[in-house]
Amino acid sequence: MTTAASPLHTALAERYGTPLYVYDLDDVATARAELLAALPEGAVLYYALKANPHPDVARALRGDDGRCRPEISSSGELHAALEAGFDPAHALYTGPGKTAAELGHALDLGVRVFSTDSVSDVQRVGRAATERGVTADCLLRVNAVNTVTGGATTGIRMTGRPSQFGFDAEDLPAAMPALRATEGVRLTGFHFFPLSNAKDEGNLLDEFRHTVAAARRLADELALPLRLLDLGGGFAAPYGVPGTRDHYPTLRTELESVLDAQLPGWRSGAPAIAFESGRYLTSCAGSLLLGVTNVKTGRGRTHVILDGGINVFGGMSGLGRLLPTHVEPTATTAPDATDPVTASLVGPLCTPGDMLSRDLTLPGVGPGDVVTVPNTGAYGPTASLLAFLGRPAPAEVALSGGEVVSATRIDYRRQPLTPLGDGPAPEPAP
Repeated sequence: MTTAASPLHTALAERYGTPLYVYDLDDVATARAELLAALPEGAVLYYALKANPHPDVARALRGDDGRCRPEISSSGELHAALEAGFDPAHALYTGPGKTAAELGHALDLGVRVFSTDSVSDVQRVGRAATERGVTADCLLRVNAVNTVTGGATTGIRMTGRPSQFGFDAEDLPAAMPALRATEGVRLTGFHFFPLSNAKDEGNLLDEFRHTVAAARRLADELALPLRLLDLGGGFAAPYGVPGTRDHYPTLRTELESVLDAQLPGWRSGAPAIAFESGRYLTSCAGSLLLGVTNVKTGRGRTHVILDGGINVFGGMSGLGRLLPTHVEPTATTAPDATDPVTASLVGPLCTPGDMLSRDLTLPGVGPGDVVTVPNTGAYGPTASLLAFLGRPAPAEVALSGGEVVSATRIDYRRQPLTPLGDGPAPEPAP
């Protein structure tokens, strides 16, 4: 099903050109309010900047109540969070490959909370903290197996199998002596992230119930005081296809009952309860406008060739997870536009992998037309193959109240480096 793109999108495409991302900051704020209202009272929400590090988007999510905090996995994301006004002391630094330079840079800027995935990861954090005379709080990320529900219906399951993410739950008891002996860190609690984009509220609740029970069981078994418990996410929203984000009418009351039973001190902050989300908060706020450069028919198939492909959207399409993308075309303006067709949507790159959708039926379009890919506020430019073939990055426009707040483009260029052995190590790039 397709509908005409909005007059505002058409005007923005004429003004700024295509490819063009448009972010509705009012929708970002609405998604933030809806998700916080669905979570237990007082819970912290970490925003995963990997979904969209645009400073205006991150700023809209920050708010003024301290309940939305940044989850970062690189120096670049840290700088994006700081540009958006987040307090570095509120950041959660995650990822299995944190380098000594990155850790030192983060600690120097005031980050104090880290999610860790192995004994050596904790020790690396400890060394960096000790060198600076500070103490870092470490959450132990847990790779647990859900033997109760079998797991929620989800796009990606993150735990229950061998992985670079997290301590295997069964190995934690043996690891505790080394963890407790690590200087410069305080073991603060657990971090779980079992799944992404769950499709059903009931199954999502079952997953959270299992996670809370697992956290309580591990805390008791390991004699580890819980100061912070990050239960992860799994909140669903469409990506590159029509639709709206999910709603969770029973989540708050059901989860509060679970927490009251398993962790009765949570209402007074013992432990503090956290969740995290990226796609849910930003996906529906974004639209990607692409120009049609050509329509090619041959050997019984039609290809609509666009001025942006996997270099501006869906660089992970090769994993088979993102197809098919849908588009909403503008009214046809080109004199040589065709009747409605079944076509493949392809980008401008010199690779057959530059495919956004196969066998999509859409109204006739021709060169000069603009199509809109809906729900692209998450995993857009920074999740794409931006530098492939050297094409310019897409423009990004942020709107509030229908007015343009900012219009920018990512600029990538080569910078000279100082060899590591010839003086101080270079600062990690923002």
